[in-house]
Amino acid sequence: MRIVFAGTPEFAVPSLHALADAGHDIVGVITREDAPVGRKRVLTPSPVARAAEERGLSVLKANRLDDVATEWVRGLDAELGAIVAYGGLVREPLLSLPLHGWINLHFSELPAWRGAAPVQRALEAGEQRLGVTVFRLVEALDAGDVLTRDAKRFPEGTTAGEALSELASYGTDALVEAVAMLARDPSAGEPQRGEAGYARKLAREDGRLDLGGSTAEVLAKWAGMTPEPGAFARFEGQPLKIHEMRRSDEPAGEGSPGTATLVAGRAVLALSDGALELVRVQPAGKPAMDGAAWLRGRGGEAVLS
Repeated sequence: MRIVFAGTPEFAVPSLHALADAGHDIVGVITREDAPVGRKRVLTPSPVARAAEERGLSVLKANRLDDVATEWVRGLDAELGAIVAYGGLVREPLLSLPLHGWINLHFSELPAWRGAAPVQRALEAGEQRLGVTVFRLVEALDAGDVLTRDAKRFPEGTTAGEALSELASYGTDALVEAVAMLARDPSAGEPQRGEAGYARKLAREDGRLDLGGSTAEVLAKWAGMTPEPGAFARFEGQPLKIHEMRRSDEPAGEGSPGTATLVAGRAVLALSDGALELVRVQPAGKPAMDGAAWLRGRGGEAVLS
């Protein structure tokens, strides 16, 4: 099938490769424009742009699917559009340009967690069963008919970054099968069933941990917000970013919830029903470091909020 592909981040790359490796003709790739990366803010192509260029595919870099993108796609004579985390909406008349319309690989079991951050919000809510759904794009948000879906369970404490990386590869089978379904039956698809949920876009403040919660709640919040926007608590009025956290094998000290103490050489954070270990942290304005080393520098005890 002649497919135009739209995607941007690293976890969209496996889908591009899977469609090409399945023998489909990728007639064009749309991705967002080069963005500044690193401390020197060097303009860098997106992961999808790099993957497409390595395959010798035609690439359009655009931050919006506007009239220019629409005319570019019009000239491709595509039979299908496939979008995976492009970072923008597909609207008419672009939505109807490919013969079979557009499909989207979404990282949730729709209609649960429609929106921009499905994996992050699911993990934040304490869910460990995470899914993928391939559905037809319509003008309403993530509301089109479902073609294929799949799901798997993840261990407690799996971060959003780890889950997305795994789902990116796991979901390619569902995507390739959805294209095959449409080739066999262009009218394929079933309406979404169940209560819809919304995964709102992430903001920096979403990463702040509520240390008054239980160990399960704090660990779930940390997992959902790692690596982006980044989970943090506050220490002496400054953010303390927590890069790695896990359930503690050691009991907490006698401090109230939010108190971190050295226990058997580890930084153990007391919570209402147990403790978590601060494995790796990053104080404001400093590089990431071992949590126990940071706590030793504070005299072996610190009160976080």
